[in-house]
Amino acid sequence: MNIDIKVLDQLLDTATESFSNDEIPVSAAILNSKTNELIAFAGNNRQKECNVLGHAEINCILQAEKYIKDWRLDGFYMIVTMEPCDMCSMIIKESRLDKVYYFLPKKSLSTIDISLNKEQLSTYEEYKEKFNKLLTAFFDKMRWKPLFLWYNNPWEVFVWVIRFYIENIDQIHLIV
Repeated sequence: MNIDIKVLDQLLDTATESFSNDEIPVSAAILNSKTNELIAFAGNNRQKECNVLGHAEINCILQAEKYIKDWRLDGFYMIVTMEPCDMCSMIIKESRLDKVYYFLPKKSLSTIDISLNKEQLSTYEEYKEKFNKLLTAFFDKMRWKPLFLWYNNPWEVFVWVIRFYIENIDQIHLIV
């Protein structure tokens, strides 16, 4: 699989923009299978749009459908920075994309068996590292949130809120 550097840079820019908007930094692009023409790209916008469907893959599919004026995306493929979740996989399957290429595997186990023509990219290590750093930085930012609490006196109290995920239990600790 040979991907144009401009497409890779666009994926990185879109993921970085999602990160700066406090969205999970995932981005997707859809290209023509024959010409490799880029027809759509998008990032996550669930928080901004208050929409559970605001995943990069779904946003990208919606753009591509508008561009070609058809919901069937036969003859097109998707490149995404992280392996699609179950919901996105179902929508990708229904949209009839030829193939999905992804850089990073998802950490959670799939709960639904979806037969999808997908492949993890084994090259482009520089971009994989950049996408991984963005995701790691995002989740680190979500786990370690400094809070400033002000009282009626000039003393400043600095509090760290630390979130731990142990055996799927979200534990919150305050350190003063």
